[in-house]
Amino acid sequence: MTDLRDIAMDSNAWPFVEARKILKRIEQSGVPEKGYILFETGYGPSGLPHIGTFCEVARTTMVRHALSTLSDVPTKLIAFSDDMDGLRKVPDNIPEQEMMAGHLNKALTSVPDPFGTHPSFGEHNNARLCAFLDQYGFDYEFKSSTATYQAGEFDETLLRVLDRYDAIMNVVLPTLGEERRKTYSPFFPVDPETREVLQVPTVERNVAAGTIVYEMPDGTKRETSVTGGACKLQWKCDWGMRWAALDVDYEMSGKDLTDSVKLGSRITQILGQKPPEGLIYEMFLDQKGEKISKSKGNGISIDEWLRYATEESLALYVHQSPRKAKRLYFDVIPKAVDEYITFSEKFAGEAPEKQLQNPVWHIHGGNPPNVDVPVSFGLLLNLVSAANTEDEDTLWGFINRYADGVSPQTHPMLAAMVTNAIAYFDDFVKPTKSFRAPSADEAKAMTDLRDRLLALDPDLHDGKALQDMVFAVGKEHGFENLRDWFKALYETLLGQSQGPRMGGFIAIYGVENTAGLIDKALAGELAA
Repeated sequence: MTDLRDIAMDSNAWPFVEARKILKRIEQSGVPEKGYILFETGYGPSGLPHIGTFCEVARTTMVRHALSTLSDVPTKLIAFSDDMDGLRKVPDNIPEQEMMAGHLNKALTSVPDPFGTHPSFGEHNNARLCAFLDQYGFDYEFKSSTATYQAGEFDETLLRVLDRYDAIMNVVLPTLGEERRKTYSPFFPVDPETREVLQVPTVERNVAAGTIVYEMPDGTKRETSVTGGACKLQWKCDWGMRWAALDVDYEMSGKDLTDSVKLGSRITQILGQKPPEGLIYEMFLDQKGEKISKSKGNGISIDEWLRYATEESLALYVHQSPRKAKRLYFDVIPKAVDEYITFSEKFAGEAPEKQLQNPVWHIHGGNPPNVDVPVSFGLLLNLVSAANTEDEDTLWGFINRYADGVSPQTHPMLAAMVTNAIAYFDDFVKPTKSFRAPSADEAKAMTDLRDRLLALDPDLHDGKALQDMVFAVGKEHGFENLRDWFKALYETLLGQSQGPRMGGFIAIYGVENTAGLIDKALAGELAA
């Protein structure tokens, strides 16, 4: 029997492609002296966490697990927060705007928390990130930039930056505009009184003493150590320094940071270390096709996704096509939920090589659960609409008639989906519903469909047979393009231009209930 490791070595699933890059690194350079492969993900806590932040941890975890399938070398994941960075602008989506504006340029861990729950804004956002990562069960170690700088963990590498200052300046300055070059320094001193992270020029360096002299805007000069948290590196240099100091082996990043990755890699080499391997992924876009920004809050927050869908659907969405730009907005949620169900139901019957291609293998660390969900999320949304109820017990009544022996206790995922569907319908579907009256030809076909439904056994739940019947009615009534027939049903019965397979909908809503819904549409009650 072929070993799973042999199959994984040939798999073209992207986590295995990335894992083989790390495996090649080990083969070329040997196992690192630290004794493990270090994965890192970065988080800038200048704004509230969003799914773009979370996806790096999820995707990196998938690569980490893929590597563990290919190699026995231990691994470790650090979630690093750049919380010592200065607050350069106040995010649009947080309270206490005026108060926050009074703390611009201070380190994020020195800015008050506008939510009043933590000692600082940086710590509030760090906690929000960690809470979600913990909830999802990620295996990681959280590292704070502020704590790491102040504890002296970067001191040795910071002194190396000071020693190789000129070489670093030579690679950074060509990437800057003319004006910025005049004042640029890799070192940002932290004002000991105001805690502002100062963007000021370095005018003198003392490598032996480990200090720099910098010039304030008023022309005065100050001397400070570069170690112990007295200075922070400008973030591009900080990235390369961190790779060197922690000996990072793998870190992925967004396409918008491609040039920064190249620059950071050169700085890591100047500091005597090998840059990490990594994946450049495409950016998530909002509903307008614009890049998601933490400060604008134009994406979906982690909490918002989980109000409307399961955690597994989120993991699936971030797994799929990382090199493809995708819209990350509320309208992608129903499809993500149903695709997760489809992939899960296929998994057990697939050959091993196909299982390693299946996203659920990567989402669940090689051990996906058995999923039995007899009703799709899309169908639930339409059931909520047609039944005109947001009462879960009423909806379970329909589900029980459709699938015997199903309950919230026996099918917890379906139970979560019912709750999610009600919330999603109420917030996104209900406000946009717009019914129309059927045309004369549509009314004739719908009357025929109603009559055929009433002639059936009221307990019939055969979705395929019902779908065939709906199809036949449309064909017999001269709809050349049957899409027009189904669209007419969606627009007149459900108030939307797209909808579920009508056979499945009738099966769960009930033959008699659907006939009654058609009567309401024919009488003009729904359009009214």
